[in-house]
Amino acid sequence: MKPSRALETIMPWMVTIGIFIVWEVGCLAFNVPAFILPRPSVFMEVLFRLYDPILHHAEQTLFTTVIGFALAVVFGVLGGVAIGASSWVYDSAYPLLVGFNSIPKVAVVPVLVIWFGIGSVPAVITAFMISVFPIIVNVATGIATVEPELRDVLRALGATRIQILFKVGLPRSLPLLFASLKIAITLAFIGSVISETVASNEGIGYLMVAASSRFEVPLVFAGLIVVAVMGVVMYAIFAMLEQRMTRWAFRDGRNG
Repeated sequence: MKPSRALETIMPWMVTIGIFIVWEVGCLAFNVPAFILPRPSVFMEVLFRLYDPILHHAEQTLFTTVIGFALAVVFGVLGGVAIGASSWVYDSAYPLLVGFNSIPKVAVVPVLVIWFGIGSVPAVITAFMISVFPIIVNVATGIATVEPELRDVLRALGATRIQILFKVGLPRSLPLLFASLKIAITLAFIGSVISETVASNEGIGYLMVAASSRFEVPLVFAGLIVVAVMGVVMYAIFAMLEQRMTRWAFRDGRNG
């Protein structure tokens, strides 16, 4: 028996609240110091008490993340179309993409600082680099895996390669595209925060490094919670878009 929609809606909240309750009780029971593992009530109090500065840093992180992610979507879709539409480009570019994605992005940030200085630009570029790969791979896979029989039928009906690409390949890759967007937006936050911890004077990453240097661990956890909430919200936005735009791809009219 499938769970009701109401239960599906409240279940994540129940699980999250349950985790926080166990966390709170465990820290109290074992008398864990706040500078080692703060209780949820402690870092939530810090979150509300320092709401204004945390909001300022969160806005900076969200800005760099969204810009980097938007660039990743543009280049990822265009690159995925180019790679998926040509087997020669697919075979030639894939090793380069895998090698590029294997480079630790935190090792690239110091180079970006040399090139662009400390600020938003390294964070935007890092968010772009860490989130573009899954978009390219999924779009290219969706286009490259159009059934050969379907291509043959369409060609027999007079369709050109461009028509097959735009009328069949791109629509067919939409479910994979939205799946990659949900992954990529969370990766973009990771990229921005990584860069901010190394090469920025604002942002959640900078806030967390500054707080940890003063042993203000509750503030570090408050920053982590803010990043997590922003990631969940952005993920939910793309999940809703996915449900609206790719409903046709799922037999029961719904997706995960």
